[in-house]
Amino acid sequence: MESFLNFFETMPTWQRAAWIVICLTVCWILEGSFPLFQFNYKKWKHAGVNFTFLFTTMIINTLFGVATVGVFTWIAEHQFGLTYLIDLPIWAELLICLLIFELLAQYTVHYLLHRVKWMWKFHMIHHSDTHLDATSGTRHHPGDFVMRELFALLAVVITGAPASFYFFYRICTVFFTYFTHANIYLPTWLDKPLSYIFITPNMHKFHHHYERPWTDSNFGNMFSIWDRLFGTFVYDDPKKIRYGLDVLDDARDEDIGYQFRIPFDKSIKTDY
Repeated sequence: MESFLNFFETMPTWQRAAWIVICLTVCWILEGSFPLFQFNYKKWKHAGVNFTFLFTTMIINTLFGVATVGVFTWIAEHQFGLTYLIDLPIWAELLICLLIFELLAQYTVHYLLHRVKWMWKFHMIHHSDTHLDATSGTRHHPGDFVMRELFALLAVVITGAPASFYFFYRICTVFFTYFTHANIYLPTWLDKPLSYIFITPNMHKFHHHYERPWTDSNFGNMFSIWDRLFGTFVYDDPKKIRYGLDVLDDARDEDIGYQFRIPFDKSIKTDY
């Protein structure tokens, strides 16, 4: 188990990049073969807009990567965090850390991004996409992603998790991000049972419905446990969904300049 986890800690950058490409490629193939919606759009133009946000995310990721190394060094020197207080099999400690990562670095910050007015303005960009597909998972305003990374560092400090746990978690989130946003039809007999444990494509689509309260639901990334416990779980027919936001101009969802300015545009309503 330790050697398996250490593989993720020592993965070179090219392998991490390859994993992103593999996940995206597989999801694109599935979208073409089993689409949920028949979109009439220019797929590569749409992808180009979302990859622009991915580029800013990669820059932020690099900067936080340096900070993360410092955090892991500090944790090791001071033996700080939950994993230093418990003595369980490595698989049990990994599972506990994954659940806490999901709670803090995904569910909690995502919930706040919807509930705190100024944070929601940054998160609107992710929801403004009217043609949700695999690339939509990369569509985050830099301000949105910085807040996510800060909560991820907080989760690392609280858990005291070794770097191998954290990098395994990040690899998993890449897969779930692309898979749950992908425009794929997963039959209910398969999707619904999976949703008792994991975030599934059908489940996550409700989070991208253009209208509240459906938008304020299903905040998880990998596990559905926290949505179920805190009453934010929603499951219904994904064909009912319309993407985008009712307070934004759908026609400008691929206007990059407009999207970057949304957090600072006081004319845009937030419903709060």
